[in-house]
Formats: sequence, structure tokens, C-alpha cells
Amino acid sequence: MEDSAIFNVQEQWLRPLRCELNVLSRPDGSAMITQGNTAVVAAVYGPVDVKPQRILVDKASIETVYKPKSGLPNVADRMRETIIKNTCETALLSAIHPRTAVCIVLQEMQDSGGLLSCCINAACMALMDSGIAMKFLVAAVSCMISEDDIILDPSDKDLMGSKASLTFVFDSAKKNLVASHTSGVFSQEQYHESLLKCRQASCEIFEFYRSLVKKYIICI
Repeated sequence: MEDSAIFNVQEQWLRPLRCELNVLSRPDGSAMITQGNTAVVAAVYGPVDVKPQRILVDKASIETVYKPKSGLPNVADRMRETIIKNTCETALLSAIHPRTAVCIVLQEMQDSGGLLSCCINAACMALMDSGIAMKFLVAAVSCMISEDDIILDPSDKDLMGSKASLTFVFDSAKKNLVASHTSGVFSQEQYHESLLKCRQASCEIFEFYRSLVKKYIICI
């Protein structure tokens, strides 16, 4: 079953979003998301049996594998992998599947800026497609701080002139902050302004999720 939806959010300064669900046949859930020219495919396997040394008696073990477009993962890729894992652990109701594992595999197809946020959003959609119980959905929004402005969802060309880049993840329940990742130099005021703008922009991503689910339900 394949489904897609396009939601134009350029008026809110985000690049166009596109998502296709169930793009792979073997995983329990899968999704491909493009944000502008940045593209990621996510696949979810589980809950499945887990090796004895990785068993958690009170909840499911969450495993995340990030695969770069080419070559072997580097330190930055491993950090990205950890952020995605921690975010998904927060969103999942892992306590209802003890002694099992949920594996999330992310394949980078193209990085044109905002790769981390694209990965998190793709993982969220793949988890939703798999039917695994979740506390809430998550939406990740990236931004950059230039000399005199804050730019949402910057492209790789935009990032060449950035002083700092920030990524925020929000939940769908109360738009609370779930995770964040920052690099560069910025003031406390710039951080809070970036947080506010990204929180507002996350509403557009959640609306995109809703439009996608509506189209998916109609198709099935």
C-alpha cells in the first residue's frame, strides 16, 4: 500500500514536504520523506525477538541504525543516530512490549540541509505506519541564525552563511519540547526566539501529518 501527500508550507517559511508511506515491502512500517531536496527513507521492524544480552524486562529495546548516502558512518552520523533513538524512545509506548526490540533503520538519500529534522520526521511516519503504539507523534524543525535573522528550515546553501544551527523536536499533544540539538554560537535570546519560531512551524508539520493520514485512510 503506497500513499503520498504534498502539503505546501512555504508561506510559513518551510520547504515543501512530501511523504510516501509503506514504500518498502519487508519492514512492518516504512516512509520516505522529502523536505525540499533533502530525502530520507525510514523502515521499522518490530516488535521482534531480541538477543538475550539486550533484553529489557520492563520495556522494548529501541535500536536505531543510520546509513549515510555513501561510505561508512562517521562521528556526526553516530550522534545523529543517538538523537533519533532517544527521540523515538520518548515517543513510543515501549512498556507494553517488554522483552522485545524495535529497530528503526534510516537511509539518507540526499542531504540539502535539515537532515536531522528530516530523519526524525521520517522515523515518526514509519513508526506510525507500523502501527506501534505511541504516546504522541513528533515533529522536528531546524533553523539557522545568521548575522541579523533567524531562518527556518535552511537549505545547504543557506547554512553556508550561518553562525549557528538548531534543531528542535516537539510532541503533538502539547507542543512541548522533546529534544534539541545545537551547534555554533548564539545568545540566550536568540535561542528562545528560535525555539518559538520552530514551535510555531511544527504546527504546520503536524497539519501535514493529518492530511497524510486522511489520504491514507481513504486509500485503504
